Amino acid sequence: MLKNIAKLACLFILFSNVAIAEEFEAGKDYEVLPAPVITHDKSKVEVVELFWYGCTHCFHFEPMLNAWKAKQADDVDFLRVPAMWNSSMQLHAKAFYTAKALGVLDKMHPVIFHAMNVEHNRLRTEDAIAELFAKQGLDAEAFSKTFNSFGVNSQVKLAESRAKSYRLQGTPEMVVNGKYRLSTSLTGSQEKMLKVADFLIAKERAALAK
Repeated sequence: MLKNIAKLACLFILFSNVAIAEEFEAGKDYEVLPAPVITHDKSKVEVVELFWYGCTHCFHFEPMLNAWKAKQADDVDFLRVPAMWNSSMQLHAKAFYTAKALGVLDKMHPVIFHAMNVEHNRLRTEDAIAELFAKQGLDAEAFSKTFNSFGVNSQVKLAESRAKSYRLQGTPEMVVNGKYRLSTSLTGSQEKMLKVADFLIAKERAALAK
């Protein structure tokens, strides 16, 4: 009797796992990119968030995303890539990479989001962005030199190229391991987008283990 119960329990767990594995479908819950994009570290599962500082949806996604990110294992390589489809967004991308180059991204990332979404400061010029950095105690000369540097301009161009390869359609979106594009237009919500990301991370982790 006990053996039969144990067998039934095992079968229940097995079928439950199968159901979980089949919970999300390509073409329905996520898009398989026609050409995989090279990742930074092939030994890890890369997760990219495509965002824009002026996007209200991205602003509200930040706390949820940060909480999700904090729970990820060491084999998950999380990256942010700014989206660009006009000159203003290119300026905001330069602000992102300038903060990163100056070693103040953790400090400035929420500040820029807050400025654009709460204070309604559209940051349409380099001077406006410089003023925001200066208010956080950053040297004006260092900002200008970095903002207009070859390194920052190169990263902006690379981000623009990667976004095209990801087939970016809006913000926020996510890309898992250069293979799968996630968006709320597919998942229906930001919460489900993170669940689909977890599903695909597990899928890629299993592939790496092989």
